[in-house]
Amino acid sequence: MNRAYYSSSLSDFLAKDDSSIYGDIAGNDQFATDDLQKNSWKSEITILKRELSSFKDGWLLFEYTIPRIGNRIDNVFLYKGIIFLLEFKVGEKSYPNYAIEQVTDYALDLSCFHKESQDKLLVPILICTKAKEKPISLTVLKKNILETYCCNENGIKDYIDEVCKTYSKPSFDEKKWINSIYMPTPTIIEAAQALYMGHNVKDISRNDASAKNLNQTTSAINRIIDYSKAHNKKSICFVTGVPGAGKTLAGLNIAIERQKVDENEHAVFLSGNGPLVDVLQEALARDDVKRNQVKKSEAKRKAKEFIQIIHHFRDDAISVDTPPIERVAIFDEARRAWDEPNLADFMSRKKGVLDFNMSEPEFLISILDRHEGWATIVCLIGGGQEINKGESAGIYGWFESIRNNYSHWDVYLSNKITDEEYSKGKTFDTLLEGINYKIEEDLHLAVSLRSFRSENVSDFVKALLDVDISTAKDLYKSFKDVYPICLTRDLDVAKNWVRQKAKGSQRYGLTASSGAKRLRKYGIWVQNKVDAPNWFLNGKDDIRSSYFLEETATEFDIQGLELDWTILCWDANLRFNNNHFEFFNFSGTKWQNINSEDNILYLKNAYRVLLTRARQGFIIFIPTGDKSDITMLPNFYNGIYEYLKEIGIEEI
Repeated sequence: MNRAYYSSSLSDFLAKDDSSIYGDIAGNDQFATDDLQKNSWKSEITILKRELSSFKDGWLLFEYTIPRIGNRIDNVFLYKGIIFLLEFKVGEKSYPNYAIEQVTDYALDLSCFHKESQDKLLVPILICTKAKEKPISLTVLKKNILETYCCNENGIKDYIDEVCKTYSKPSFDEKKWINSIYMPTPTIIEAAQALYMGHNVKDISRNDASAKNLNQTTSAINRIIDYSKAHNKKSICFVTGVPGAGKTLAGLNIAIERQKVDENEHAVFLSGNGPLVDVLQEALARDDVKRNQVKKSEAKRKAKEFIQIIHHFRDDAISVDTPPIERVAIFDEARRAWDEPNLADFMSRKKGVLDFNMSEPEFLISILDRHEGWATIVCLIGGGQEINKGESAGIYGWFESIRNNYSHWDVYLSNKITDEEYSKGKTFDTLLEGINYKIEEDLHLAVSLRSFRSENVSDFVKALLDVDISTAKDLYKSFKDVYPICLTRDLDVAKNWVRQKAKGSQRYGLTASSGAKRLRKYGIWVQNKVDAPNWFLNGKDDIRSSYFLEETATEFDIQGLELDWTILCWDANLRFNNNHFEFFNFSGTKWQNINSEDNILYLKNAYRVLLTRARQGFIIFIPTGDKSDITMLPNFYNGIYEYLKEIGIEEI
């Protein structure tokens, strides 16, 4: 597919008749474009021929595609070593904020992900053709990007002239820029939308040499499914990866791809993460309504066909012994599966099922095992994900179930399965004793895609929580200039910091652990549950959205999702004294020590989740405490404050 609907030198564009240019643009349009867009193209051609006629050279593009989410920039003008991004709103009489954000986002996106743009000057321009002219002003948004300039259809030439007088840049090869390598790292929401629209995972995953190509993992899983299907085998794949490495993306991609291969496989993506499922279903439904003008109810039903809550899948199978319709089931966060005592207790109390004696892994395998012939389970396993009571079956629970009851299942995994985050210290031989397994190295995703500015952030968080101070210091130094982490004891300072850092539509929000109950004094009320779809998806004009910094997301709301910038509010439930962490739970009117190893793990992992939610950087708010409040004494907070400063985190 061509990157642009139309691409030519400026001289050729000016010499060619309007109808021929329009024919080239419309001929490359793969979609059923409406009349409004067609008329906009005609207006753009007329306006650009007039405004650019005095320039002697340059290169002009119409509808230049951004692969990450399939968006297209109206026009790109490459001139005197500068990249001008032109977004038209034909007939518009004002300069809407959403449109300013739109073209600003294009510049930010190219600066971050488009290799040939990373050292070039990017100049976004919003052209609202019937709006009042604004005075020319050149303001720097950030390095190599100017603030979006707004003008009407008569202001384009003068602004380009002014930019070129102010900035002298070396020329570059236009065709090399047009065909540049693209290295996107979309949010899981953007990725799901792109996959749902038919984009290939290669289009929305990084392809630089330092990152694991998600396509390799997808291909490995597809080979396993096809082999199982051809040879009438039952198989289970374990996909491991560091936080943010793309496990969920890989799972969603498999679910969508397998439906294209054979809809009778009824591949389904299952997650116990309610907020993640709600947000993805809502995002896909909204996108479907916007792009295809379908009813919201129909769009929501389609989204639910391949993204479901795992508990619904599990509960549907309780009262029957027939096989499910699905032949391929992808279990997200499979390490968080419930152990037998906790699942049995839940089944008894909530479902009225007595004498239930299986762990969640055993029960889920048993459901797919009902099939005659083949079936495939894909388990997505992340390190340090257990954040709730009962989630202690872990990866060992899956292997134990296979060994004791389903030894006829083929197992595929990478040798990284024995890393401490996954195995809880058990050796490879202990985990896999009596199991028919095969090593597939491509089933491990080793590089974080979430923190695209630094691949060391997840390692830094691990070192911080493990009190490996020297490693944490070294890692922090390696990325602090490109991935800022700051510290403050003033919540207003933290809020101003994220607002200033976020550009365009970059999203920011408040986060805290679910046990941070004393932060309510600061308006951080973790017991007030956020509405995840509204918090993650709604805009800056909606008080329910993360942008308002009023509602706080906990580890349960945000696990598996991410923001561009976050404020992590640190309470006295996780303290630091005498070179080690101390773990507390606030109950009634006082803090109580946590002694259970499982509960200590859950709290530590809650902070691990919160520390790995920001794609571009975050700030940590630690209260100063209150000498008059025995639940918020200063010494409860000073230890973690001093520890983070010792690592080198800058205070503002």
